[in-house]
Amino acid sequence: MTCCASSTAAIGIGHPERCTPEEIALSSKELKDGVRQTTLSVPEMHCASCIRAIENALSAVDGVEVARANLSMRTVVVNWKGDSGATPDLIGALSAIGHSSHLPTTDMGEEDRVQSHLLRALAVAGFCSMNIMLLSVSVWAGADAGTRQAFHLLSAALALPAVVYSGSAFYASAWRALVHGRMNMDVPISAGVLLSFGLSLYDATSNAPQAYFEASTSLLFVLLGGRLLDHMMRRKAKSAVAGLARLMPHGANVVAVDGTVNYVPLNEVGPGSRLLVPVGSRVPTDGLVIEGRSELDSSLVTGESVWQTIDVGSKVRAGAINQGAPFVLTASVAPADSLLSEMTSMLATAENARSRYRRLADRAAALYAPVVHSLFLLALIGWLYGSGDIHRALTIAISVLVITCPCALGIAVPMVQVVLARRLFDRGVMATDGSAFERLAEIDTVVFDKTGTLTTGEPRLLNREDIPEEALVIAGSMARLSRHPISKALSAAHSSSKLEVIDFDETQELAGYGLEAAIGSDIYRLGRSDWAVDNKITATGELSAVTLSRNGQTVAEFTFGETLRPGAAELIRSLRSRRIDVRILSGDSVPAVGRIAHFLGIGEFSAGLLPGDKVKVIVELQSSGRKVLMVGDGINDAPALRAAHVSMTPSSGSDVGRSAADFVFLGDSLQVIDGSLEAVTMAMKLVRQNFALATIYNIVSLPLALAGLVTPLIATIAMSSSSILVVANALRLSAPRKRVEQVRMHPSDHVLESRA
Repeated sequence: MTCCASSTAAIGIGHPERCTPEEIALSSKELKDGVRQTTLSVPEMHCASCIRAIENALSAVDGVEVARANLSMRTVVVNWKGDSGATPDLIGALSAIGHSSHLPTTDMGEEDRVQSHLLRALAVAGFCSMNIMLLSVSVWAGADAGTRQAFHLLSAALALPAVVYSGSAFYASAWRALVHGRMNMDVPISAGVLLSFGLSLYDATSNAPQAYFEASTSLLFVLLGGRLLDHMMRRKAKSAVAGLARLMPHGANVVAVDGTVNYVPLNEVGPGSRLLVPVGSRVPTDGLVIEGRSELDSSLVTGESVWQTIDVGSKVRAGAINQGAPFVLTASVAPADSLLSEMTSMLATAENARSRYRRLADRAAALYAPVVHSLFLLALIGWLYGSGDIHRALTIAISVLVITCPCALGIAVPMVQVVLARRLFDRGVMATDGSAFERLAEIDTVVFDKTGTLTTGEPRLLNREDIPEEALVIAGSMARLSRHPISKALSAAHSSSKLEVIDFDETQELAGYGLEAAIGSDIYRLGRSDWAVDNKITATGELSAVTLSRNGQTVAEFTFGETLRPGAAELIRSLRSRRIDVRILSGDSVPAVGRIAHFLGIGEFSAGLLPGDKVKVIVELQSSGRKVLMVGDGINDAPALRAAHVSMTPSSGSDVGRSAADFVFLGDSLQVIDGSLEAVTMAMKLVRQNFALATIYNIVSLPLALAGLVTPLIATIAMSSSSILVVANALRLSAPRKRVEQVRMHPSDHVLESRA
């Protein structure tokens, strides 16, 4: 359940000073036909009513064409066209409806402070509630008048910190809404808490037989628990985009006309700039190589671990790491328009598409404020008119407020999520987005990345038995001197055989060719066959077989292949039995992807795709009505992971990939995906049952409260009981079930040969 309380306002967290129109204009992005786009951070946006208010207020500003709010990111994107160069007062329009805003930053410090405050508020409310309930036991057991009075006053002292401190977020939101002529869910919540505390305080000082301090503190505890869960989910969504943005280099080495090299900020680089890329540095922007030859680790862009050989005329993408030798490129676009920046933008844009997956509980809870206002006034006025007793009328009205709190409805989904998350964790799956459970249960299509997902991403020597020991000694000793993935695989085979290591008189690594070493008058080469034997090279790109030569004569040929993840074949068979469509989307070459698809029996696959291409395929599938599960591991997969209906990634994947995915699975086996599908299917059944229980509770309890048959204490017990019943039903999911075992396959069963 989401509410409109502003945690930041309640704890006094300041926002950056109000931006000037000039700053808004400078931070905006030009689209076309004079239209500009501005993104603003709105930290006090918490629910659907906030979204409507923000979008309506901004759309009413002169010059604004469209405004779209992103609840998860707590941002709003505004497309505007200023007349005569004037900038619309966007921040002023938001301030007029009670929402502060500022230009977004990647600083997560404010988010940390909000979360810390929510934790403290929850702890205070929980501590006070438990102790007040313990004191109430003695009162209910029939304590004498003096003891009862003392316990009531002690309960008042315990309730005061919870009401003042833990409830501050709700009061701030309710006050802000009322000041600006709006109503939200926090208005009746605040009224219920304060009235319950006030009436209980009056009863305690009047030595009444009952006081209901636990009603206000328990209500705060339950609501703050939901608020904390909501905040943690939204914070995670922000960290994915921030993590990808941090991968952009801060500057670039610009080569001047006279040949001098100057390091300048990235925003000073434009199309046509000549940039020097040193070894170990990331390519700062998309461009064309004009000098040098090297090898790039393009796993950030394509997700493939095999390095890419580049030469004069080769196209390079921002974010790739230079692993070979320095080279010079000509920038084809500004860094802000590079592929890496586009990936960052796609992450945020894809998050907007998730707004249609609103909780049924949120939609029901949206009716809470107007309905409860009406029922509260009806009970108060009706009983005051009928009985003439203001105390009785107010007691019954408060009971209506408490008993109609949608706590059971609010935890119907989160409690199942908690139990399901534990069950999946026991199977090696971690949920990073609680809203993804029900989406996972809806899928009818699974899209896999290849390298690092269906395969381990590491090459492996296939023909070890065909290699003479002497050749493996020489090749392994040479491979130890290189960081190339093929060299690492060859060195691992040499080490596992426990062979000797040779010292060479001279060694060198030639980027894009291979290794060369000398022993006396003999020259050994390990690399591409045409270079090792004929001293020339005719191909670039994928390298999956290397030749060892001595003085230009072939000594041995080494063939490498990809290793399937354990459980890959079993998972594909299981998905087919569920009538789920399976596809592969990869940045690797057609032959490499085709071999994997053929081995696994996957008929549809696409190769040579960039991150944007993967997103397009997924969007097309979902436009045709498909519910897509994307399974990928690389940073390049992050936009596709976000765009999919639901997504999973292995724990061995990139940090940004893990932040973008809804689920992260541990270990190597893919069979946990099948177990996850089974678990979420059962979980969704329990969610529907919980909704039914919560609905029945409200149908039965509300008439009793309106009839005056329920005191605030009984209302609190009833509200808590309905919540306990929902929790107990959710715990059925944790019942022991048959564990999915990881199938241990013989190496030959999941190693695919990959010949050049």
